[in-house]
Amino acid sequence: MKKIHLSLLALGIIAGCSTTAPAPKVKHVFNYDYTKYNLDATKAPAQNFDLTNWKITLPELTKEGSRKGKALEIAKNQLGDTQTPYSHPQWFYTDKATGGLVFVAPNEAPTTPNSKNTRSELRAMLAQDYKDPRNNFVVASHPDAKNYGAIGGQLKATLSVDQVSVSGEYRKNNAFAVVIGQIHGSDNEPLKISYRKLPGHEFGSLSWNYELNPVPELQNARDKNGKKLRKDIRHNVFGSYNLREGSQDPQDGIRLGEIFSYEVDVKGDIMHLIFTKNPGEKNQIVKTFDVDLNKGDYKGNDVDQGYGNDWMFFKAGVYNQCNTKASSSNCQWRGMEAGDYAQATFYNLELNQ
Repeated sequence: MKKIHLSLLALGIIAGCSTTAPAPKVKHVFNYDYTKYNLDATKAPAQNFDLTNWKITLPELTKEGSRKGKALEIAKNQLGDTQTPYSHPQWFYTDKATGGLVFVAPNEAPTTPNSKNTRSELRAMLAQDYKDPRNNFVVASHPDAKNYGAIGGQLKATLSVDQVSVSGEYRKNNAFAVVIGQIHGSDNEPLKISYRKLPGHEFGSLSWNYELNPVPELQNARDKNGKKLRKDIRHNVFGSYNLREGSQDPQDGIRLGEIFSYEVDVKGDIMHLIFTKNPGEKNQIVKTFDVDLNKGDYKGNDVDQGYGNDWMFFKAGVYNQCNTKASSSNCQWRGMEAGDYAQATFYNLELNQ
């Protein structure tokens, strides 16, 4: 069967914000058999993937209509249309070699109002009206569960991260990082799946975050040391999320272009997470995590009320954590050719709700 080689990343890209930063290593070449994913490289995204219950936000300004001047958003009816399917030549398209679904987000571009980070990211839409409670899901213990679109749900993805920004501040965990899957609540996120790779390293690290969910009056409160009560609790999967300049290459991590998978399955009140390195191969490695979303008091943080009374929705794609705002990651924007962007290619994407 036909096998495709991933292209090499050009040598000599220098990471910004550090005069001692090493040049990124050349991408590893993988001899993957992409035909097993049954994708047609001549077709648009919606003709290879079921996008009927998604909308997407893209990193450019809307030029007309009610959203003029805001980040571009493609509604579910248009995104899921297989007769006149949507794609974007820069940010959301089918890879011409593999048929994979490519998401791209530069370090600097228009963003949504509540974020400084750019995104080419899907948002699950279970209803037509964005504000309809049936547009979202809840856990089984939610007191008004019958009024929502689903109790729990499943998100499955097989993908590779192909690029993360090569500029950024090593002391910032968001530098050189991208979020590739989420569960978002009304305010906070019980799940963010992140990939981070330092310049000069061959391997990147996969991790996930649980964000503490305080009661509404404490959402912006701080402790006696001035730190927000609402914070992320990070969990390593492959590699380590908090590597710094001079850290050793995480040999148990994942290379750019290397295919891996994640599965998020919310059943009852429990969020089940499955991460697989080398999926389907003899040397595959599987790691699992279970979280009671109704319980609260996560890891002994009594400020956390859990997500039992909240509504949630799935997200997938590329949410670039590197931006040019000094307070976040100290990243630069020197153009796509300099490597200041994030990119991932999905070979399987399933939403079951």
